[in-house]
Parts: sequence; structure tokens; C-alpha cells
Amino acid sequence: MSKPDPGPPDASPGAQGKGRFAAFAARRRAGNPFVNFEYPNSLFGEILDWMLAPLLLLWPISIAATNHVAGFIANLPYDQHLADNVTAIVQLVKIEGGRVAVNLPASARSLLRADDTDALYYQVVGPNSRVIQGDREIPPPPLPDKIDAGKVLLRDGRIDADSVRIAYAFLPVRQGVPPVVVQVAETLKKREALSASIISGVLLPQFAIIPLAVILVYMGLMRGIAPLRLLQDRIHRRRPSDLSPIPVTRVPEEVRPLVVAFNQMMGRLEENLQAQQRFIAQAAHQMRTPLTGLKTQTEIALSETDPAQMRNALQLIAESTDRASHMINQLLILARAEASHEKLHQVVPLDLDALARGVTEEWVVRAMAKNIDLGYEECGCRLMINGVPLLLRELLTNLVDNAIKYTPSGGHVTVRACADRLAIIEVEDDGIGIPVEERESIFERFYRVLGTDAEGSGLGLPIAAEIAELHQARIDLLEGSGGRGSLFRVSFPRHRDPKENVAPPIKPGASDFPIGL
Repeated sequence: MSKPDPGPPDASPGAQGKGRFAAFAARRRAGNPFVNFEYPNSLFGEILDWMLAPLLLLWPISIAATNHVAGFIANLPYDQHLADNVTAIVQLVKIEGGRVAVNLPASARSLLRADDTDALYYQVVGPNSRVIQGDREIPPPPLPDKIDAGKVLLRDGRIDADSVRIAYAFLPVRQGVPPVVVQVAETLKKREALSASIISGVLLPQFAIIPLAVILVYMGLMRGIAPLRLLQDRIHRRRPSDLSPIPVTRVPEEVRPLVVAFNQMMGRLEENLQAQQRFIAQAAHQMRTPLTGLKTQTEIALSETDPAQMRNALQLIAESTDRASHMINQLLILARAEASHEKLHQVVPLDLDALARGVTEEWVVRAMAKNIDLGYEECGCRLMINGVPLLLRELLTNLVDNAIKYTPSGGHVTVRACADRLAIIEVEDDGIGIPVEERESIFERFYRVLGTDAEGSGLGLPIAAEIAELHQARIDLLEGSGGRGSLFRVSFPRHRDPKENVAPPIKPGASDFPIGL
């Protein structure tokens, strides 16, 4: 268990209070494994992240795509200019009788190199790979498999340390002789400048648009979650005792199912609170009667001088004390059964047949004292279910106790286990029975059948019903054999074992294990 941090000696009272609260929360976490203080992320932050993260992811992709498109656009006009120069030079090349001549005037050469930004190169190479005219720096192009005369091709290359764009064309001489090659190359400074202008013209507005989009998204989300804040304020303004439903008329459609579910939960909570208040009132009334009688009997015993009368009064006091103790124990068991048994007890696979046999054996002495034949009929196989042994033992104990209590001397009580799709336990007696019109009421707290002199608190059957419900079981009340007495049948879901062979249900009356007289 974690201890609160004492903090520095000069810590403020507010800081000390926060430290004590943190220590209390730590103790709650350590003592209750079902308490989880890891709150989920903010819904506002989640939406904002999912809206902005793709935007920030796509922005670098947009920059790369813009750079590629800008380079393509910048190349188009300059590639066309290079191709026009190659076409002009091709028209000046003459091939006669295998000899190649180039008639390129000096004015044309000067015009070809008249560029203040980029360096321009041209070259005419003959069939013998000798440069007929132009610059030797241009690297030779790869020869194609099929020569298309005069068609201008483009490629990238390098001259010295500069990257260049090269336009070239082939002129066939004759069969079996390499073609004449005409090439014009240009450095990339103008292209890079145009590409940079295009990129800056596209990206600079984005630097203003993206922050503006973030601000607008933030403002839109704040506006969108404003109804949630109003709903929060409406809930905070409620009184602690106000469990009435929250109106859903002004609730956003996306949150409406949550509010409806919350209203249903609050309705169940209010019903439980009302049931607890009724139970407390009934318990107080039921406890007042034996305590009042105990006080009266104590006063009578104190006023008696005859030892025999005093002993009789003390015997009555002892009986009243036993009844009060039994009722208090029943109330505690009912409270334990109503609690979430998965938090208090571990649910384990268990053999219901063995458990019922053990409970029946515990009541043999009590049955013999009342001259009642108590017997047990086993199912002949393991009857596995998932349950809490302590609570199931209490369920069977209450049913057997109820049967013995309301069965007259010389009667019979039979506990039997049956194996079917469900695991079934039956407790049958041939006692006074329960009228049909009262069978729906016997599972109510403190209800007792009229016309009986048996002592009881009216809590045994409600406890059995509560435990059965916790185990997803069904408890039914039927008539006993021959229309006499009562038969309580509890049906549990089975814990299936692949190796287990389910035996057919055993008919009433076949006593495999008689206990008692």
C-alpha cells in the first residue's frame, strides 16, 4: 500500500491536501483491483489529432509532388527550344556519296550560343565517330536498334561538373554505316529558376493556409462540443438525491444513446435504492418485535422470585435470543448474496452432486431429532457447474431447512440431483405444502405462509432466490409427489466437460442413497 508523500516542510496547505487526496486514491487503487483511474484520452484531442495528422502527413507528399510537377513544367518549353535547334542543324547537314558536310554560318553559331544564363553546346559527329563541327565535350548517345531519321530525342547528361539537358537526332548515311549524330546540350540554370518560381508560388500560400485551417478546425471542434459542456453543467447542477432522467430533447444525436443508457442505469439505481429503503424499514420492524419481546421477558425474569418460574423465563429469553440471532444471520447472508459475488468470492467449477450430498448429510441429525426421513438421490455422474461454493451451500441449506421445518413428524424429505442439459437439484417434502395463490409471494422478504406455527424469519427462500439469480439459475416451486407437500427445483447451466457422459435424469422415487431413519 502506498503512503502519502509528506512533502517539503514549507508545503502549502493546498498542496498538502492534494497530497493526501493522491495518497487516498493510491490506497483505493491498491485495495480494489476493479478501480481504474486511467482515464481515456480527450475526445476533443482525438478528433483534432485525426483531422490534423493526415494533413501534416500529406503536406510533405504535396511538396514532393509539387517539385516533380514544377520540374516537368519547367522542362517543356526549354526542351522544345533544344529540339528546334537540333532540327535547324539537321537541315544544314548534307550527305552526298557517303561524305558529310555541315553548312552552319558564323552568325548562326553566334546566335546558338547567345545565352547569358546557360552554357549551350552543339555537336555534329560523322560515321567514323569524328566530330565534324561543334564541341567535343558532349558525350555520345546510345545507338538505338532502329534509327528514325530526323526524330529528336532527349536525355540528361553531364559535361564537366554541370548537369545538362541534351537533344539529339540520327541521320542515316547508308546500309552498314553508323549514322550521323547531331546533338545540342544546355545547362539547367533557367529550368531550375523557373521550377523554383513555380514551387514558391504554390507552397508559400500553403504556409498561410495550413495554420488558418488548424485554427478553423479548432474553432469548429470547440463549437461542436459546446452541447457536451452544457450537458455537463446540467448534470453538475443537479442535487445529489436527484436521480430523475436527463431530458434528451437538447442532447446531440451522437450522444443521445449514451444519455439514454445513463438514464436507464439511473432508473435501475433508483429502484435498488427504493428496494433497500423498503428492506431496511422491514428489517427494522422485524427486529423490533423480538427485541421488544426479549426486553419484556427479561423484565419478567428479574421480577420473579420462584426459581422454577425464573428458569422458565430464562428459557424463553434464550429462545428469543436464538430467533434474533438467526434473523440477523439471515440478514447478513442476504446482504452478502446481494453483493457482487464475483468481487467477494471466486467462481470455480464444482460438482453440484457432491455439494448437495454433503449439505444433506449435515442435516441428518436435525431430521432425526424431528423424526423425519431425510434421503438423498444422486445422479450417478459428476454434475459440474460454475459457482461460488459458499453461496451454493447456503442456497441448499435454506431449502433443506425450510423443508424440514414445515414437514410434520414422521414425514419425508428427499434431496435429489438430476443430470440433463441443465444441472438440477430438487428438494421435495410431503409436508403442509404451499397454496397456489401464495407461491408467487413466498420469495418476498419477510413473507410467511399463514396458518403455520413453525418459527422462521421469512428470509430463507428470498436468500435462495437471490443466490440462484446470481448463478443464472432458475428456481421453481411445484407440488410434491401425489399432490402432497412441495418440490423446489433449481436448474443451473452446466459446465461442460468433454470427457463427461451425461446420464439421463433420474425419476423421483428411485433412492440411490437413503439417509436418515
